[in-house]
Amino acid sequence: MDFKGRDFSKVLDYTPEELRYLIGLAITFKEKKKNKEPHRYLQNKNIAIIFEKDSTRTRCSFEVAAHDLGMGVTYLGPSGSQMGKKETIKDTARVLARIYDGIEYRGFSQSIIDELAENSSVPIWNGLTDEFHPTQVLADFMTIYENFGRIKGINFTYFGDARNNMGNSLMIMCAKMGVNFTCCAPKQLWPNEELINIAKAIAEEEDCTITFTENVEEGATNKDVIYTDVWVSMGEDDSVWEERIKLLSPYKVTSEIMNMANENAIFMHCLPSFHNTDTKIGKEISEKFGINDMEVTDEVFESKQSKVFDEAENRMHTIKAVMYATLK
Repeated sequence: MDFKGRDFSKVLDYTPEELRYLIGLAITFKEKKKNKEPHRYLQNKNIAIIFEKDSTRTRCSFEVAAHDLGMGVTYLGPSGSQMGKKETIKDTARVLARIYDGIEYRGFSQSIIDELAENSSVPIWNGLTDEFHPTQVLADFMTIYENFGRIKGINFTYFGDARNNMGNSLMIMCAKMGVNFTCCAPKQLWPNEELINIAKAIAEEEDCTITFTENVEEGATNKDVIYTDVWVSMGEDDSVWEERIKLLSPYKVTSEIMNMANENAIFMHCLPSFHNTDTKIGKEISEKFGINDMEVTDEVFESKQSKVFDEAENRMHTIKAVMYATLK
């Protein structure tokens, strides 16, 4: 398949066959990494990674993946460039494209990614926007394949706030991959209707289902994958914590929920996770609201069913696949 020069902005832009190819390529790169087999296929190339939102997994994955492929990396943090301040997004794209072979962006509106892509002559990769998180879901579905030996026909439920980048991206990725997707959340936290209709149309073509429920038992029963994310997304104001905790507490992933799922079900989370009070924010939330965890209990997070650190590692391998495919 020819990916050269293409952007990786959202999974909607890629066919199911292309997404499966990228997952397969990531598995190949993982084997090479495991076997300490050099794969510096992109030597003498350089990339810029722009982070308007801080990150652990995304930054580390892009940097290590680039180094493994033989590329140089320039990190531009929240105060590291003039984009949107003294220089337009359009001009930034045209400048960086003259210097670098590829550009990653992690930040706010999807429209920024779109503007970068429109004005760049080199590939633009989405490290996260408010609307989509395509490199994360690619890693998620690689992890699902590793655990079940297949993707199509898997029964998948997302618990929690599904209006965000993860809810949107997982719904679309499930539809593209032939996975039966269930959103289990309060109705006001479901994805927007336009995106739901797009997902349902894709699901019909791929012979799978898109379902929405507010009933926890219905959401968990006979599922292969139970997935959740933080209840307050990066960039949201702290004032929404109280409202979100009240609204989403019934949808916390507990051992009871995992017991409703299939015997070999796995738990997934894109991280970071509030599963205890060992972080600064976790401690503050505990003191303010009297809770010791939020979207998932520590028992589930630390269980054998939890595959969260496999997902985290697979970010590196899938990002490597995307960069290699679009730059080779």
